[in-house]
Amino acid sequence: MKLRHVILAAALSLLPLSAHAGAKLADFALADRIKAKIAAGEPLDIYVSYHDVSNEFAPFMKAGVERAAKEDKVGAQFIGPVGADADGQISEIETLMGKMDGLAISSVSTDALAPLIDRVIAAGIPVVTFNTDNPESKRLAFAGQDLVQSGREAGKLMAKVLGGKGKVMITTIDAAAQWSLDREKGAREALTAEPGIEVVSTLNTGTDPQKIYAAIENAMLANPAISGVLSLECCSTPAAGTWVERNNAADKVKVVGFDLLDQTVQLVQDGNVEATIDQAPEKQGFAAVDLIVQFLKGQPIENLDTGVGVYTKENIAEVAKK
Repeated sequence: MKLRHVILAAALSLLPLSAHAGAKLADFALADRIKAKIAAGEPLDIYVSYHDVSNEFAPFMKAGVERAAKEDKVGAQFIGPVGADADGQISEIETLMGKMDGLAISSVSTDALAPLIDRVIAAGIPVVTFNTDNPESKRLAFAGQDLVQSGREAGKLMAKVLGGKGKVMITTIDAAAQWSLDREKGAREALTAEPGIEVVSTLNTGTDPQKIYAAIENAMLANPAISGVLSLECCSTPAAGTWVERNNAADKVKVVGFDLLDQTVQLVQDGNVEATIDQAPEKQGFAAVDLIVQFLKGQPIENLDTGVGVYTKENIAEVAKK
């Protein structure tokens, strides 16, 4: 089967991913001040907290939030820490408890943010998660990609482009983050199922672009037997592809990664990245706001799976045109 055909649920679809699906306003103890705003027809104020507003992926999310604010006619603020800082994310949200009519959150840490989500819910403020789920909390719904499954798909792609044999290094900008742990879990499940493939290490690169490249370069020098690099996110993918490009190593080292940054799209076109997986970030940002709006209008909401879209040299022109 050709890689261009491995595009799974690229469009938004309603899929129940957990027991929290089907949340209804009638079953929710909404705060009196929010009830009063709705009754008076006043604009709602929704806050969308992303786990790191400084990374290169954040603008795509923010664009979706801004589109939802216009279409749903609400106030929607895109907030979050600079750098993955759980304490910073918690502190910022706590200061807004009396202002927000709804919260959408992508947690820096599932464990650290779950109690806060539950406190916000207990205060009568609806909460949904997006991009990174927090299923142990009382959140009402989740909009985003199944991260473990997307990791599995990345692992399967890696195995395919390596022909079932090789040594693989996994890269991530934040190995301790829940989204990274989930993706790595899926990737390792897929890769360890291949007897001819060995996962040699997980490289935690940090978020600085120059340091990401340097970390990958040093790792490749230390272990020249590596034949595959599997990036778990947006920002080490182009760094790995650039290393391949600079070292004329496209025939020796295969890269599979995530997201559709401009540099990644070009590297796929040039054959220096074999495949990249899209998770529809603009749609995630839009859904983060829209789910809360629909909930406050009295409509039941369910989890929204934004799918796994696989792009290779065969179909990346679709993205480049846009």
